Amino acid sequence: MGQSQSIFQRPQRGTRGPTPGHSREEIVAVAIALADADGLAAVSMRAVAAKLGTGAGSLYRYLSSRDDLLELMADAVIGGLEPFPQAADPIDALVLLARRQLDVYRRHAWLTEAVQQAKGFGPNGLAYLDHCLGVLAPVRCSTTAKFEAVAMITGVVSLFARPQPEGLSFAAIDLSPYANLAAAIAEASSGARPAPQDAPDLFERTVRGLLAALLHG
Repeated sequence: MGQSQSIFQRPQRGTRGPTPGHSREEIVAVAIALADADGLAAVSMRAVAAKLGTGAGSLYRYLSSRDDLLELMADAVIGGLEPFPQAADPIDALVLLARRQLDVYRRHAWLTEAVQQAKGFGPNGLAYLDHCLGVLAPVRCSTTAKFEAVAMITGVVSLFARPQPEGLSFAAIDLSPYANLAAAIAEASSGARPAPQDAPDLFERTVRGLLAALLHG
Protein backbone atom coordinates (compact mmCIF):
# COMPACT_ATOMS: atom_id res chain seq x y z
CA MET A 1 0.00 0.00 0.00
CA GLY A 2 2.87 2.38 0.84
CA GLN A 3 4.29 1.99 -2.66
CA SER A 4 1.21 3.66 -4.19
CA GLN A 5 1.60 6.74 -2.00
CA SER A 6 3.67 9.76 -2.88
CA ILE A 7 7.11 9.80 -1.29
CA PHE A 8 5.97 12.88 0.63
CA GLN A 9 3.11 10.92 2.21
CA ARG A 10 5.18 7.94 3.31
CA PRO A 11 7.07 7.61 6.62
CA GLN A 12 10.69 8.80 6.72
CA ARG A 13 11.81 5.16 6.76
CA GLY A 14 10.41 1.65 6.68
CA THR A 15 9.47 -0.13 9.86
CA ARG A 16 11.73 -3.12 9.19
CA GLY A 17 15.47 -3.48 9.48
CA PRO A 18 18.04 -2.07 11.87
CA THR A 19 18.01 1.42 13.32
CA PRO A 20 18.76 3.89 10.48
CA GLY A 21 22.16 5.52 10.40
CA HIS A 22 21.11 8.40 8.15
CA SER A 23 18.15 10.70 7.71
CA ARG A 24 16.20 11.28 4.53
CA GLU A 25 17.49 14.87 4.58
CA GLU A 26 21.11 13.66 4.60
CA ILE A 27 20.45 11.38 1.63
CA VAL A 28 18.81 14.20 -0.33
CA ALA A 29 21.63 16.64 0.48
CA VAL A 30 24.24 14.20 -0.82
CA ALA A 31 22.21 13.59 -3.99
CA ILE A 32 21.87 17.33 -4.60
CA ALA A 33 25.62 17.80 -4.22
CA LEU A 34 26.24 15.02 -6.76
CA ALA A 35 23.77 16.52 -9.24
CA ASP A 36 25.21 20.02 -8.82
CA ALA A 37 28.71 18.72 -9.51
CA ASP A 38 28.11 16.22 -12.30
CA GLY A 39 24.50 16.43 -13.46
CA LEU A 40 21.43 14.36 -12.78
CA ALA A 41 22.90 11.29 -14.51
CA ALA A 42 25.48 11.08 -11.70
CA VAL A 43 22.75 10.51 -9.13
CA SER A 44 22.13 6.83 -8.49
CA MET A 45 21.27 4.94 -5.35
CA ARG A 46 24.70 3.32 -5.48
CA ALA A 47 26.55 6.65 -5.87
CA VAL A 48 24.62 8.30 -3.04
CA ALA A 49 25.15 5.30 -0.79
CA ALA A 50 28.89 5.33 -1.52
CA LYS A 51 29.11 8.98 -0.47
CA LEU A 52 27.33 8.08 2.76
CA GLY A 53 29.62 5.12 3.36
CA THR A 54 26.87 2.53 3.19
CA GLY A 55 25.40 0.03 0.75
CA ALA A 56 22.82 0.94 -1.87
CA GLY A 57 20.37 -1.52 -0.34
CA SER A 58 20.26 0.47 2.88
CA LEU A 59 18.74 3.46 1.06
CA TYR A 60 15.64 1.44 0.27
CA ARG A 61 14.71 1.72 3.93
CA TYR A 62 14.03 5.40 3.17
CA LEU A 63 13.11 5.40 -0.54
CA SER A 64 11.51 2.91 -2.89
CA SER A 65 13.25 4.12 -6.04
CA ARG A 66 15.52 6.71 -7.65
CA ASP A 67 12.36 8.52 -8.79
CA ASP A 68 11.50 9.10 -5.15
CA LEU A 69 14.95 10.60 -4.63
CA LEU A 70 14.57 12.95 -7.61
CA GLU A 71 11.22 14.20 -6.31
CA LEU A 72 12.72 14.87 -2.88
CA MET A 73 15.70 16.66 -4.44
CA ALA A 74 13.52 18.92 -6.57
CA ASP A 75 11.26 19.84 -3.69
CA ALA A 76 14.23 20.52 -1.42
CA VAL A 77 15.80 23.09 -3.75
CA ILE A 78 12.42 24.68 -4.50
CA GLY A 79 12.40 25.43 -0.79
CA GLY A 80 15.19 27.90 -1.58
CA LEU A 81 12.55 30.26 -3.01
CA GLU A 82 11.44 31.17 0.50
CA PRO A 83 11.02 33.69 1.96
CA PHE A 84 8.91 34.73 -0.99
CA PRO A 85 9.49 38.30 -2.23
CA GLN A 86 6.71 40.80 -1.67
CA ALA A 87 5.35 43.68 -3.77
CA ALA A 88 2.11 45.62 -3.77
CA ASP A 89 1.36 44.91 -7.43
CA PRO A 90 0.72 41.22 -8.27
CA ILE A 91 2.69 41.36 -11.52
CA ASP A 92 5.67 42.99 -9.79
CA ALA A 93 5.55 40.36 -7.05
CA LEU A 94 5.56 37.51 -9.56
CA VAL A 95 8.41 39.07 -11.56
CA LEU A 96 10.48 39.25 -8.38
CA LEU A 97 9.61 35.64 -7.62
CA ALA A 98 10.48 34.61 -11.17
CA ARG A 99 13.92 36.20 -10.79
CA ARG A 100 14.53 34.27 -7.57
CA GLN A 101 13.30 31.12 -9.28
CA LEU A 102 15.74 31.75 -12.14
CA ASP A 103 18.61 32.03 -9.66
CA VAL A 104 17.64 28.69 -8.10
CA TYR A 105 17.37 26.97 -11.49
CA ARG A 106 20.76 28.32 -12.56
CA ARG A 107 22.42 27.13 -9.34
CA HIS A 108 20.91 23.67 -9.87
CA ALA A 109 21.10 23.08 -13.62
CA TRP A 110 19.50 19.64 -13.24
CA LEU A 111 16.32 21.01 -11.70
CA THR A 112 14.41 21.49 -14.96
CA GLU A 113 14.82 17.82 -15.84
CA ALA A 114 13.93 16.67 -12.33
CA VAL A 115 10.77 18.81 -12.21
CA GLN A 116 9.67 17.42 -15.58
CA GLN A 117 9.92 13.90 -14.18
CA ALA A 118 8.08 14.69 -10.96
CA LYS A 119 4.71 13.01 -10.51
CA GLY A 120 3.33 15.37 -7.90
CA PHE A 121 3.95 18.25 -5.53
CA GLY A 122 6.02 18.20 -2.37
CA PRO A 123 5.45 20.58 0.54
CA ASN A 124 7.76 23.26 -0.86
CA GLY A 125 6.18 23.04 -4.29
CA LEU A 126 2.74 23.35 -2.73
CA ALA A 127 3.87 26.35 -0.68
CA TYR A 128 5.14 28.01 -3.87
CA LEU A 129 1.87 27.37 -5.71
CA ASP A 130 -0.17 28.54 -2.74
CA HIS A 131 1.86 31.76 -2.52
CA CYS A 132 1.44 32.49 -6.24
CA LEU A 133 -2.33 32.00 -6.04
CA GLY A 134 -2.42 34.27 -3.00
CA VAL A 135 -0.56 36.97 -4.92
CA LEU A 136 -3.04 36.59 -7.77
CA ALA A 137 -6.12 36.64 -5.52
CA PRO A 138 -6.93 40.31 -6.30
CA VAL A 139 -6.63 39.75 -10.06
CA ARG A 140 -10.02 39.38 -11.73
CA CYS A 141 -9.61 36.45 -14.09
CA SER A 142 -10.40 32.75 -14.12
CA THR A 143 -8.67 30.27 -11.85
CA THR A 144 -7.55 28.42 -14.95
CA ALA A 145 -5.77 31.54 -16.19
CA LYS A 146 -4.00 31.88 -12.85
CA PHE A 147 -2.77 28.29 -12.94
CA GLU A 148 -1.63 28.81 -16.52
CA ALA A 149 0.25 31.97 -15.53
CA VAL A 150 2.10 30.18 -12.73
CA ALA A 151 2.99 27.31 -15.06
CA MET A 152 4.24 29.70 -17.74
CA ILE A 153 6.54 31.44 -15.26
CA THR A 154 8.25 28.11 -14.64
CA GLY A 155 8.41 27.50 -18.37
CA VAL A 156 10.12 30.84 -19.00
CA VAL A 157 12.49 30.27 -16.09
CA SER A 158 13.43 26.84 -17.47
CA LEU A 159 14.16 28.37 -20.88
CA PHE A 160 16.33 31.18 -19.54
CA ALA A 161 18.13 28.87 -17.10
CA ARG A 162 19.67 26.90 -19.96
CA PRO A 163 23.30 27.77 -20.76
CA GLN A 164 23.38 30.32 -23.56
CA PRO A 165 25.61 29.60 -26.59
CA GLU A 166 28.74 31.71 -26.78
CA GLY A 167 30.59 33.01 -29.77
CA LEU A 168 27.60 33.02 -32.15
CA SER A 169 28.53 35.33 -35.01
CA PHE A 170 27.33 36.14 -38.53
CA ALA A 171 30.64 37.78 -39.44
CA ALA A 172 31.86 34.96 -41.69
CA ILE A 173 28.49 34.32 -43.35
CA ASP A 174 27.33 35.81 -46.64
CA LEU A 175 23.96 37.31 -45.72
CA SER A 176 23.20 38.77 -49.14
CA PRO A 177 20.54 36.10 -49.91
CA TYR A 178 18.81 36.94 -46.60
CA ALA A 179 17.76 40.56 -46.93
CA ASN A 180 15.74 40.83 -43.71
CA LEU A 181 18.44 39.20 -41.62
CA ALA A 182 21.18 41.32 -43.18
CA ALA A 183 19.24 44.54 -42.51
CA ALA A 184 18.57 43.55 -38.90
CA ILE A 185 22.22 42.67 -38.25
CA ALA A 186 23.38 45.92 -39.85
CA GLU A 187 20.99 47.99 -37.72
CA ALA A 188 21.98 46.17 -34.53
CA SER A 189 25.67 46.63 -35.31
CA SER A 190 25.30 50.34 -36.02
CA GLY A 191 23.67 51.05 -32.69
CA ALA A 192 21.10 53.18 -34.49
CA ARG A 193 18.45 52.43 -31.88
CA PRO A 194 20.17 51.97 -28.52
CA ALA A 195 18.00 50.51 -25.80
CA PRO A 196 17.11 52.87 -22.95
CA GLN A 197 19.29 52.31 -19.92
CA ASP A 198 16.27 51.68 -17.72
CA ALA A 199 14.56 49.23 -20.09
CA PRO A 200 13.66 45.86 -18.48
CA ASP A 201 15.83 42.98 -19.63
CA LEU A 202 14.51 40.25 -21.91
CA PHE A 203 13.66 37.92 -19.04
CA GLU A 204 11.54 40.51 -17.29
CA ARG A 205 9.87 41.65 -20.52
CA THR A 206 9.00 38.04 -21.32
CA VAL A 207 7.54 37.32 -17.88
CA ARG A 208 5.58 40.57 -17.79
CA GLY A 209 4.28 40.10 -21.31
CA LEU A 210 3.06 36.56 -20.64
CA LEU A 211 1.43 37.50 -17.36
CA ALA A 212 -0.33 40.47 -18.93
CA ALA A 213 -1.62 38.34 -21.80
CA LEU A 214 -2.82 35.49 -19.59
CA LEU A 215 -4.28 37.51 -16.73
CA HIS A 216 -5.64 40.56 -18.52
CA GLY A 217 -6.08 39.28 -22.06
